[in-house]
Amino acid sequence: MLKLDLIQTVAFAGLVLFLGYGLRRWIKPLDRFNIPAPVIGGLVISLIVLIFHQYQITPVQFDTTLRDPLMIAFFTTIGFAASLSLLKVGGPQVLIFFLLATVMVVFQNLLGIVMSLPFGLNPLIGVICGSVTQTGGPATALAFGPVFEQAGVQAATTVGVAAAIFGIISGGLLGGPVGTFLIEKNKLKKLRTKELEATEIKAKEVVEGLLTRKAEASAEDEERSAFVLLKSVVIILVAMWIGSWVSKWFASLGITLPAYIGAMLVAAIIRNFDDLTGLLKLDQKVIDDLGHVALNLFLVIALMTLKLWELAGLFLPILVILAAQVAMVTLVAQVVFRLMGKDYEAAVMSAGFCGFALGTTANAMANMKAIVERYGRAPRAFLVVPIVGAFFIDFTNALIITVFLNILK
Repeated sequence: MLKLDLIQTVAFAGLVLFLGYGLRRWIKPLDRFNIPAPVIGGLVISLIVLIFHQYQITPVQFDTTLRDPLMIAFFTTIGFAASLSLLKVGGPQVLIFFLLATVMVVFQNLLGIVMSLPFGLNPLIGVICGSVTQTGGPATALAFGPVFEQAGVQAATTVGVAAAIFGIISGGLLGGPVGTFLIEKNKLKKLRTKELEATEIKAKEVVEGLLTRKAEASAEDEERSAFVLLKSVVIILVAMWIGSWVSKWFASLGITLPAYIGAMLVAAIIRNFDDLTGLLKLDQKVIDDLGHVALNLFLVIALMTLKLWELAGLFLPILVILAAQVAMVTLVAQVVFRLMGKDYEAAVMSAGFCGFALGTTANAMANMKAIVERYGRAPRAFLVVPIVGAFFIDFTNALIITVFLNILK
């Protein structure tokens, strides 16, 4: 058996990550359904391990010491993205869409719990097949998996990854038809040219301004760029440090939660403090890039060590629960359409809603892109959906999952 130490494991994970990028480029359906590259690469390795397991062979042993720090680092960057000023600038539609998505998270968990009972399953399995994996995606599934296993749910991580992949594929398949149905049924027309241009200008200003928060320093100032990068790394580490104390305090109260919650809360406080004072001058784009690196490596390391053989016997119940989730998202998308204005933009937002309520923000953007390529631009939808899907719903989803976990454990 080959034993890899900490550095070797991370290096191997990097190679597996680029294997995933290559496979997604070569196998078009993987790209069409926005299957993340680290998920593709990590699952290839776990499938190879599964084959060896059938012959009772363990080909390699990984050192997963850095897995949890990378996971915490990623969710800390999610906390830094939770800027209340985005809700304010995005207008009432962003707030309405955010509230709809948050209510959907609660419904997903309630539906999962109810559907798990006839099968005699632990109701926490329903939560895993609810917002943990459908709104949360693979990253949330892998982050919460060990916590659910500690609460008595066997194979929680493996079930979570399987459910997350099902959700990504379902969200990619569902969004386009739902959006098209709403447009055709209601005979919706595109915005008038002047209105479209005005909305597009506003969307561009918000996305380029608050959403990316680029540094004012010139691009050629390498020393300044290095300083911004260093400052971002240090602030993330400080948030993780203080967050560990917050998590220990919650644990002392008997509250079960994943390790990253404390750091994510601290990061959100720091972000909004900086929005008010401007003292830290945080660069959200740099922070997001660092989070992307941490997420990719975390996903690969976690997936490489996945025990796929644990899914035996759970396939049918999980499939039934997930089918019910897809049906509910389809129905709720009609409510989203009505509450967001019953116009063309609302139909595009409904398609995007299906994408991230069952998969990832990438699914949402792909669904909306497919709609606008056929019917015309929808700048308001491309402003509202990414703000909620990429900046806020992961934050509230984690808190809601934690509440359900502590009630049902």
